[in-house]
Amino acid sequence: MLNIEIFVAGPAMTNAYLVADSETKDAVVIDPAWDGELILAKAMEKSWQINQIWLTHAHFDHLGGIAAIADALDPQPTVALHPDDLWLWRDRGGAAEYGLDIDPGPEPSVELEHGQTLKLGNYTFEVRHAPGHTPGHVMFYCAEQGVLFAGDVIFYGSIGRTDFPKGSHPTLMKSIREQVLSLPDNTRLLTGHGPETLVGFERMNNPFLR
Repeated sequence: MLNIEIFVAGPAMTNAYLVADSETKDAVVIDPAWDGELILAKAMEKSWQINQIWLTHAHFDHLGGIAAIADALDPQPTVALHPDDLWLWRDRGGAAEYGLDIDPGPEPSVELEHGQTLKLGNYTFEVRHAPGHTPGHVMFYCAEQGVLFAGDVIFYGSIGRTDFPKGSHPTLMKSIREQVLSLPDNTRLLTGHGPETLVGFERMNNPFLR
């Protein structure tokens, strides 16, 4: 069974996801936003082993919990990021612009690319490159479970901001059309902020998609 634990944390109320195959006990943290020790404690409570950290993108509010998780584990989990966002990771996710100083944790060692497959226990996830919010933004799609970890591409009734450095509204809209709306209507969208939604609901109701 694929288990998903959601943590809402940090100054931007970011959704961090602890995802595990309950059969193999393998776990990944997607966007460890903040309070990494709380995510780690939940994994220990469930006897899950965090071997990987996957980042949808490198804004600071999606990185703040990495160091606490990585520093507590031996061996450290691998960190996966699209190379087009490495500049942003090296800038600590732009945290200084908000008066914050974060430790981004170990440098990403897994380069994500569009169409790549990632394994979590018995489950397979497809990497979908969806730039616009940031150049290297990706999403993680598990077709078997009908779930897309969408990061900051699309939200319940809204879309990602494009006024950050290297953002692009036309690029974001293209990403949504090709990488989100191409999925079945009953696909769950687990987003970077706010409640989850469905592809079909957003197709019909999201005012930014009309």
